[in-house]
Amino acid sequence: MLSSETLFFGGFVVFVIFVMALDLGLFSKKKSHIVHFREAAIWSVIWVALALAFYVFIRQYGYLVHGIETLAQLEAVRDLYVPNLKLVPGDFEQSLTIFQKNMATEYLTGYLVEYSLSADNIFVFILLFSAFGVHEKFYKKILVYGISGAVILRFIFIFLGAALLQRFEWIVYIFGAFLVYTGIRLFFQKEENEHIKPAEHPVVKFVSKYFNVYRRNVIDHFFVRRKSDGKVFITPLFLVVIVVAFTDVVFAVDSIPAIFSITKDPYIVFFSNVFAIMGLRSMFFFLSNVMGMFRFLKVGLAVLLTFIGLKMLGHSYLEDFGFQTIWSLYIILAILALSIVASLIFPEKKVLASSDPPSRSA
Repeated sequence: MLSSETLFFGGFVVFVIFVMALDLGLFSKKKSHIVHFREAAIWSVIWVALALAFYVFIRQYGYLVHGIETLAQLEAVRDLYVPNLKLVPGDFEQSLTIFQKNMATEYLTGYLVEYSLSADNIFVFILLFSAFGVHEKFYKKILVYGISGAVILRFIFIFLGAALLQRFEWIVYIFGAFLVYTGIRLFFQKEENEHIKPAEHPVVKFVSKYFNVYRRNVIDHFFVRRKSDGKVFITPLFLVVIVVAFTDVVFAVDSIPAIFSITKDPYIVFFSNVFAIMGLRSMFFFLSNVMGMFRFLKVGLAVLLTFIGLKMLGHSYLEDFGFQTIWSLYIILAILALSIVASLIFPEKKVLASSDPPSRSA
């Protein structure tokens, strides 16, 4: 018999797949097209609204995630994921309200962390599409399928990480040290114009070695069958999908440990990740042309990662002090808000081109 957690998780996945199908236009005859600002803005609002609606749902019906029906079950789940959370002895209703409020706050904080850390992905995706010569009308299709593949890989990482944290608690210190290191490195990292050579990309080399890769683009197709011998080939379009999924997983190396500093509940970690990276596709089109306005966002993300890493390193002291999840949410919001406001108040000065008239040849 399936557990309540499995049933809820399955229902959640079906819901996300349905919304993604609507987003991609699988239920319409509309072909691949260039996503303009208005469409991107609408879908960005939709994904953020869905994420916030899920917060409200968890706040009211969070018990459905773990199938909690009694005080004993509630205490068992609490001991597994938030042992320092104080419940009301003998009062199931009050205790459940406290647990669901904390659960919803963990989800919202994790979502905010994942969504903000996803900003760096946008720059890399722009470089990838430019390097691989992808036509703009295929951006949406590639991002939806690529990020969908990344969701599957993140699912494996998240539940593996949760199992390791439950069995080996000292891993939290490794995660914390890694995040502090990443934050400090990001803070001092110089801005460089990166270049990606498709033929030298490790994913391209691996796929080309073990699979048949078609050398030319085939309009709107991921696979093509050669008529002469019936062999199936992967098109360059699908190759970019694989690269996008691989790139997202690389970025997840620091974002997933970051959210584990907020909650050890793998389901909350997964829900936060899904809504954040699903919204990333729309955010790509919405922000790709204005990201240059937020010059201090990188500094904000560096401070954010360092804060989360220090929080993981000192989690036992913070628990004794009575540090609450809601405080993390306030601090994270403050860091992001300050970096955005500072970017708007102190915009980067543009270097003016020389005004001297060009010389004329005789």
